Amino acid sequence: MTIYIDVVLIENLIMNYIILLATGIVLKNRLKHFRLILASLIGAIYTILTYVITIKFYSNFILKFLLSIMIIYVAYNPPNIKKMWKYLLIFYLTSFVFGGAAFAIIYVIKPQDILMKNGLFLGTYPLKSVVLAGIIGFVLIITTFKIIKSKITKKDIYKNLKIEIDGKQIKIKAMLDTGNMLKDPITGSPVIVVEKSILYEILPRELLDNIERILEGNFEKISEDIKEKFIKRLKFIPFASLGRQNGMLVGIKPNSVEIIEEQSTSKRKDIIIGIYEKSLTKDGRYRALMGIV
Repeated sequence: MTIYIDVVLIENLIMNYIILLATGIVLKNRLKHFRLILASLIGAIYTILTYVITIKFYSNFILKFLLSIMIIYVAYNPPNIKKMWKYLLIFYLTSFVFGGAAFAIIYVIKPQDILMKNGLFLGTYPLKSVVLAGIIGFVLIITTFKIIKSKITKKDIYKNLKIEIDGKQIKIKAMLDTGNMLKDPITGSPVIVVEKSILYEILPRELLDNIERILEGNFEKISEDIKEKFIKRLKFIPFASLGRQNGMLVGIKPNSVEIIEEQSTSKRKDIIIGIYEKSLTKDGRYRALMGIV
């Protein structure tokens, strides 16, 4: 069977590009097509090299893994290791779906012309079958993730909270934000971000009106009895957000936070309340943001 290197290059370039495009769409990443094409080309060149050069299985596995990391960085430039692992996981899941679709179509079209070498399938099947497999895989992966996302109900997204500070209580609705990884840097306690305006019901106005001064270490406008009562509860929570890499929130340790759900209620005493000076939503649909606690 004759294998044409240029055809193999084009086939893999197309398939790799479609996989990377689908991965980027699933992750809602800002896509730069030049980077996707460059990453796809790297993967395609590796395919040709593994066909030409005999590689031991364990070496091949390590090379593929390192290649995957390189492709992720070239295609998406993840800002940190955690993001890189997330991209890598979705990239592999997407690749498995595409691989299954491609092999199924190719096998049906011309099973006698398929050759496997170094874990890669090569053959003289027409280029249109690769494109068709890519389109089917693309539709499958995007549709699957949309279905999974649509299954997340409001019960899963929103949580009812009851915050208690020295006998005073408020009930608020919080949105579950899996990207909220805020923690007290000293104790490691999770942080729930709450709008300042709702906290007037359980905290002294004198304290809340001077949040910016507190961040600067200025307690001049706060009376001695308020300082004595609350200063040991205050925490300083560093955070990073879009356009602000070195932000700081004032946090306060409540007596307890109850997370109220339909089937159960859990009472936590290790949660810190991060005081947010603005509104989280225009319509007040929720007044707090919480991560997985």
